[in-house]
Parts: sequence; C-alpha cells; structure tokens
Amino acid sequence: MASHSATIHEGGRIAIPADLLHELGLQDGDTVVLDVVEGVLRVRSRDAVIAEIQALVRGFVPEGVSVVDELIAERRAEAARE
Repeated sequence: MASHSATIHEGGRIAIPADLLHELGLQDGDTVVLDVVEGVLRVRSRDAVIAEIQALVRGFVPEGVSVVDELIAERRAEAARE
C-alpha cells in the first residue's frame, strides 16, 4: 500500500489523488462515508458500507430463510386480521 499526501484547503476540503479514487472505485459526484477509527480517517464508498451491513445482517438470518418472504407473509397476516 502506497502512502499519499494531500493538503487540507479552505473549508476543510481535501483532494483525494486520482489513483486512490480509482482504487476505491469512486468517481466525481459519488457519495462516500467518513469514519474516524482509532484516530484514523476512513473513506469508504457508500456501496462498500452497504455491502458490509448486508454481510452483518446475513449473519443473523438462518440459511435458506428469505427475510422478504417472511415480511410479506407477516403483512398479509396483518391485513387478514383487519
């Protein structure tokens, strides 16, 4: 992993070098998520964060279970009770 340097400009703006943008799969106008973890600034694409959350949630769903099908069944049962 190569290190890069950047300058913080007026208003806290920082330019991310093009090769890092390419490595992250980012383009102009993309939304990113910024976190500080143990004093380190992390920049991640929104898609990367969504994928991480989906993987976390998958750990709570038993194999072969469709959460969507369960939700639809619950909604239908609620509607039938009304």
